[in-house]
Amino acid sequence: MDTLKVRDAKDVEEVVRAAIAGEQPLEIIGHGSKRAIGHPMVTNAVLDVSALNAVTSYEPSELIITVQAGAPLADVQSLIDARNQQFAFEPMDTSVLLGTAAAGTIGGMIGAGLAGPRRIRAGGARDHLLGAHAVSGFGDGFKTGGRVVKNVTGYDLCKLLTGSWGTLAIMTEVTLKVMPKPESERTLILRALDDVTANKAMTAALGSPYDVSGAAHLPGSAFRSGAEAFASLADAGQAVTLVRLEGIAASVTHRAGSLSQTLSSYGTVDSLADDASAVVWSALRDVKLFAADGALGASPVWRIVCPPAVGGALGQALAREAGGDVIYDWGGGLIWAALPSSADAQAALVRRQVEAIGGHATLIRAAEEVRRSVDVFQPQADGLAALAERVRASFDPKSILNRGRMKRGGGA
Repeated sequence: MDTLKVRDAKDVEEVVRAAIAGEQPLEIIGHGSKRAIGHPMVTNAVLDVSALNAVTSYEPSELIITVQAGAPLADVQSLIDARNQQFAFEPMDTSVLLGTAAAGTIGGMIGAGLAGPRRIRAGGARDHLLGAHAVSGFGDGFKTGGRVVKNVTGYDLCKLLTGSWGTLAIMTEVTLKVMPKPESERTLILRALDDVTANKAMTAALGSPYDVSGAAHLPGSAFRSGAEAFASLADAGQAVTLVRLEGIAASVTHRAGSLSQTLSSYGTVDSLADDASAVVWSALRDVKLFAADGALGASPVWRIVCPPAVGGALGQALAREAGGDVIYDWGGGLIWAALPSSADAQAALVRRQVEAIGGHATLIRAAEEVRRSVDVFQPQADGLAALAERVRASFDPKSILNRGRMKRGGGA
């Protein structure tokens, strides 16, 4: 397979125009850390943007960073961490789940749009992307947004680029908001709750006035993978429900005390503070209980988004009918499900259960032959699918960019 490495945005434009002329679709990669997500693509050419890796501008006092799309995410996070800042939406590191050695890039972070536990308070990647430079499937460079929120007028194309998996345009540079890191954090812990009761406890915490920044539930069965990061949560095989508070130390202490009283009707409340708490939430963000090198590494993994109030019941039904393991985040609104291997990765069961409650599911980890035979992304209703196709065609009429990645049968 030919790999075309570009040096700048002009090179990207030239490569895309040549691809259009030769009717040659391109696979777009940074470091390739997420290549195993989506349908296998029909292409024999790869456009590698990893050389676009410079930090163009960083203004800590303005909480803004501008960086090229091929920059390693870990490097950028180290840079802003040195100024006690962070990406508030907690971008996920998929390498743990997929078993890849490659680190993700800033462009991959935006293209995938996979936010972590703090999404319930801070929003997702799309809410922190202020502007972008990109190259469309016409081979033309364009700019959207700017360096402040007020610069967004007309169509906010940043929202479209986020989560588009490289099928609309090739991002070359992005401007993102950064936020100060909290001074302190504390995680409240409830033990031995069943999934539905835990769902109610998380709902109570999120509905309280105590500014919760994370709410997750780990059923006891999920601990059989033995992830070291969760050792501080004590008894293996015992379910734990986690609620995170962040902010100024005095405020965190006060809110933790008040919220503990609110949750006391569900059981005894323990807690983890600061570093110990951060380790647990980092592991939750990256789904380390389902790590590729762990006990569940051979299982297909689904990412299910649903109404939080029904998350516990949905997870229980999936685990009961398929015999797999589930993890709850976002107060029950996000379910990670590692299900037994099958020819369709349990797609028929997952789709039936998820569609019944108005959710959507994405097959994040599965063998290539499975991803060829089932819908990886949630199938859309006819009207919505037609609208999505018109949007895609307005950016890339010849389907040059990541052809077939998001739609089964779209690689022909």
